[in-house]
Amino acid sequence: MNATDANLVLQALMGRHSIGQRYLDDPGPSDDELLTLTEAALRAPDHAALVPFRFRAVRGAARARMASLFEQAALAAGKDAEGAVLDRERALKAPVTVAVIARIDLGHPQVPAHEQWACVGGAIAHFLLAAQALGYGAKMLSGAKARSALLTSAFCGPGETLVGWIALGTPSLDRRAKHLKPAAGEVIDFWS
Repeated sequence: MNATDANLVLQALMGRHSIGQRYLDDPGPSDDELLTLTEAALRAPDHAALVPFRFRAVRGAARARMASLFEQAALAAGKDAEGAVLDRERALKAPVTVAVIARIDLGHPQVPAHEQWACVGGAIAHFLLAAQALGYGAKMLSGAKARSALLTSAFCGPGETLVGWIALGTPSLDRRAKHLKPAAGEVIDFWS
């Protein structure tokens, strides 16, 4: 890799930021672009090539079904009707939503669970960075809905964990620098 290519990669990494659903419009990524994002996710460090994750894309008419499940999950969690409708509307906002599902093998003889979870996190980061490189806005979402039995059963198979969702679309607003990060020197020190 030459210096120009390296600088472009670093600029992409340093410029990655989340864009919430209310700022995501059509179009969302195409099927081929979703495959490209998944290929990027597959480049995350993965001891023993376990691929302890998978994705489920929700687009088109399936968005209404997912939104209905979000509303039902909100009501089951004790939200009032107004709050549940708000969850439904949020679910419909992004043109494409991708469920992130972990498949952690707790009994693997070589790869402990924490290494598998690190792979899942790396895959999410690669997916988000690739989405931004293709010109899309994206945001990883989780919270109480990711722990909902209703939503988990809708998205996961046996032994799987619903990590959350990635909302994807064309950004209508640049929301960079909303959350300031600490200086790098505050996060790294040198062990001796």
